[in-house]
Amino acid sequence: MKIFEALRQDHDKQRALMKALIETQGNSAMRADFYEQLKHELNAHAIAEERHFYKPLIDQDRTIELSRHGIAEHHEIDEIVEQLDEIELNSPAWLNTMKKLQHKVLHHLEEEEQEFFQQAGKVLSNKEKENLADQYVEEMEMNLEKQ
Repeated sequence: MKIFEALRQDHDKQRALMKALIETQGNSAMRADFYEQLKHELNAHAIAEERHFYKPLIDQDRTIELSRHGIAEHHEIDEIVEQLDEIELNSPAWLNTMKKLQHKVLHHLEEEEQEFFQQAGKVLSNKEKENLADQYVEEMEMNLEKQ
């Protein structure tokens, strides 16, 4: 497996969790559970992605700006999650903020998949893509186990 497939698999999990969350109502156990899953997934993904995708690409002229932009968007996503943590699950403000998070994450994933992956594919060798995927998957598993 190459790094792009590993990242896409996790992107698909994030999309599914956000879709499920938007469809929940009130202060339900399901909403709380999906939200905890999403928070853990986003956090573990950001850490692993920054270490095993952005870090090797930030040193390349062709991908430095995209790497910086991706890291900045991870920070923005973290800030929205912090806002969500401060709002009651049954509040209309929670759902509005969750939709804001969904919009931001979907934008971020689309940019990565449509722009960044293409540029990274030109910079990384096939062996690097495979090694980074292995390292990313290992880091993801470790991060998800910790949470």
